[in-house]
Amino acid sequence: MADEEQNENVEETTDAAEAPEAGDAAAAAEAPAAEAAPEPEAAPEPEAAPEEPVAEEPAAAEEAADEQPAAAAEAPAQEAAPPATPKERRRQSRAQRAARSGAQPTRTPEERQAERDATRRKAAERRRGARAKLRAKASEARSASPAEATAPREHGPGRQKTRQGIVVSDKADKTITVRIDVARRHRRYEKIVRSSSTLHAHDERNDAHVGDTVVVRESRPLSRLKRWRLVEVVERAK
Repeated sequence: MADEEQNENVEETTDAAEAPEAGDAAAAAEAPAAEAAPEPEAAPEPEAAPEEPVAEEPAAAEEAADEQPAAAAEAPAQEAAPPATPKERRRQSRAQRAARSGAQPTRTPEERQAERDATRRKAAERRRGARAKLRAKASEARSASPAEATAPREHGPGRQKTRQGIVVSDKADKTITVRIDVARRHRRYEKIVRSSSTLHAHDERNDAHVGDTVVVRESRPLSRLKRWRLVEVVERAK
């Protein structure tokens, strides 16, 4: 029994001695492998990716999509609504016809008046320019041609008008009615145009009678109708 116990002790000691040796051998085998394996290089840091636009929230997108059809539905409803008064309906129909025909848009009365004023101003400027040219041309013609003697005017300060006519009535006392015949040529048609006028003249001595050719002169007002005075009797009636 004692021998068996001694053998067991010896085996245990040998097993304990062999165990460290096996552990040293495994560690020695792992050490060269660790030394042979290269150390891994540090991986480069990844570049920062560009910021992507933040997507709208689905709720906001849905609300915008809902509002657009609603606004589109309201616009045709407002356009399709007929005007309240007949005047507005007529105005709308005129605007539509003008738009179809390509005419100018409807303007306010103030705009039309402003356009008319501008047109009138331009026409007045053209007329002024034309008149200035005519005056300059006439002055050049006058300066180029010799001065002509002009007859004195019939009427002026201190000179009274004189007329020759035929007595048509002498019934009133100291008053005769004289007819003045005028014949002139028409400026455009070159036709002789005849006209006549009557006037009342003062005859102090009742010298003139019906049919006489007389000369009368302008004077101060002598009555309600008389503004002329008998000068002489040129020819007696036959």
